[in-house]
Amino acid sequence: MIASLPSPTVGVWHLGPLPLRMYAVCILLGIVVAVWLTGRRLVDRGYEAGQALDVAAYAVPFGIVGGRIYHVITTPDPYWGVGGNPVDALKIWEGGLGIWGAIALGALGIWVGCRQVGIRFLPFLDAAVPGVALAQAIGRVGNWFNNELYGGPTTLPWGLTIHEWDQGAGRAVEDASGNPVVLGVFHPTFLYEMIWLVILAVALLVIDKRRALAPGQLAGLYVAGYPVGRIVIEFMRTDEAELILGVRLNVWTSIIVFALGVWIYWFTGRRAERNAVPQSEPESRNVG
Repeated sequence: MIASLPSPTVGVWHLGPLPLRMYAVCILLGIVVAVWLTGRRLVDRGYEAGQALDVAAYAVPFGIVGGRIYHVITTPDPYWGVGGNPVDALKIWEGGLGIWGAIALGALGIWVGCRQVGIRFLPFLDAAVPGVALAQAIGRVGNWFNNELYGGPTTLPWGLTIHEWDQGAGRAVEDASGNPVVLGVFHPTFLYEMIWLVILAVALLVIDKRRALAPGQLAGLYVAGYPVGRIVIEFMRTDEAELILGVRLNVWTSIIVFALGVWIYWFTGRRAERNAVPQSEPESRNVG
């Protein structure tokens, strides 16, 4: 027997006629944590905690739509390929959110929300990014419930037992005896990413406390920091993915996003330096 971490055999619980999908619950819980932490950090920047929720009313829908669009575009076969069903592209509750699309359109939603609420965009981003990283980490627990996002086979004690999964039913496929069908024990890449995101969130909080950064620089560190771990994890994953030059699409996306984050950090720092024009002393004049 190989020691391993267990996986759920059910990802959807039914409260009477209401299906409770744990993937969606994890996403919602992550959003709650992100809004709460952002609100606390806004107070330190001279704003009101409740304004985090006001901006989230714009950012969250934008982010969910963006995440779904990216997923459908980069994983088209289940929706547009042979045997695919385009209607399934709307079934967001069954899982499938691309973080790159969520971040991109989510940032646009934050910009719109900040304009509506009357908050400066870059300071809000800096307040939000640690909570966003934690929200991503919590959302990865939803992948555990769905028995997805795992790597190659392993005999390590933290290997993850994966079941054959019926995505539509939200539960493991059962054999003739009613037992869940086990595919094997694999690297829990979703767990590796979750750990990396928690480390990133803590690092951002510590850096923000100990260093005087220009507005937008902490957001740049988040944008550059997340892909560092994501690149390593992408090379461990074995699920189907679009390839470019034999390399997973998300690896190329991670490289581009990392470069963008470095540019954001540099650009916002340089802009702050240009705007920090020292006040010159007025010349003394002799009156006689």
